[in-house]
Amino acid sequence: MTGGPIVGALNGRRPRLVERYRRFLPVSDATPPLTLGEGFTPLVHARRLGAELGLTRLFLKVEGQNPTGSFKDRGMVVAVARALEDGAKALICASTGNTSASAAAYGAAAGLEVVVVLPRGQIALGKLLQALVAGAHVVAIDGNFDEALTLVRQLADDPAHPITLVNSINPYRLEGQKTAAFEVCDDLGAPPDVLAIPVGNAGNISAYWAGFRAYRDAGEIEALPRMFGFQAEGAAPLVLGHPVDQPETIATAIRIGNPASWDKAIAARDESDGVIQAVSDEQILAAYQDLARLEGVFCEPSSAASLAGIRALAESTDLDRDATIVCVLTGAGLKDPATAQASAPAIAESEPNVDAIRRVLGW
Repeated sequence: MTGGPIVGALNGRRPRLVERYRRFLPVSDATPPLTLGEGFTPLVHARRLGAELGLTRLFLKVEGQNPTGSFKDRGMVVAVARALEDGAKALICASTGNTSASAAAYGAAAGLEVVVVLPRGQIALGKLLQALVAGAHVVAIDGNFDEALTLVRQLADDPAHPITLVNSINPYRLEGQKTAAFEVCDDLGAPPDVLAIPVGNAGNISAYWAGFRAYRDAGEIEALPRMFGFQAEGAAPLVLGHPVDQPETIATAIRIGNPASWDKAIAARDESDGVIQAVSDEQILAAYQDLARLEGVFCEPSSAASLAGIRALAESTDLDRDATIVCVLTGAGLKDPATAQASAPAIAESEPNVDAIRRVLGW
């Protein structure tokens, strides 16, 4: 494997993601060395969840441990570095939350103006605060993500105010995001049999598939995984086969009705003999709670769509119980504190003495 040990890889210091995978990325010596410490996220063997589902090799790719708490940082570091190289002065994006947080952070690190356009009242508080604290100009519209994306495309095309669009339609975003596929293979020592992933705007499933193919073509792996994408039932255009005008789901990060990377996602599914299916909000919340309860991994609800989908398949199909399955968890749990608070148990109260605490605990 190309990656090798992470610790000590570069004279004892933590390597930059772009340095480690430079030969697979569209960068050169002229590209500014921007970094917030992205990448190198854990691949956790989910033994307790695996035992519950009868899956002996179930793993979690915990992308919430990126600097701004989501996988978006992998692509954003490349997109913003290339924007700097090209002389950009400002960045713009539409967002369901995570893109805004990432663009604001990397824009701040690069000294660039950042503009975010997002749906009013539809963004989880943790994500919105990240963008505001990092100094982005945040504009809320009475519309959904798809309408916001249409507007920022128009703004980015206006020569009167040059600004670089950093949504996943920016090709450098997907180039950076494919590094997660490299890490999965490096950590496992081989590709997984199945890569399960939430699907919203569909850039990430496309990026992982591109990454696996690039590693195969370079001789780093011999086989390719099957790509299993999961959308929320209320926002499942790829499953339905047509856009959804008013997508609705508790999984705000994937509340998208007309994915920008639609064709690439379908290609990833078909070329890998994979699937793209829908899961309910109830299934997503159950997986969200079990990830924390059984594995200690606190992710945002949208992330849990990958496990919800694998659980549904494990219960209804002949899913190979010995297959190596990696569920991508795209964002950290504190991105959406409202959902966590609503689903958490009540806090027990006690008088300030040992006997009282014992009674509360039922000891």
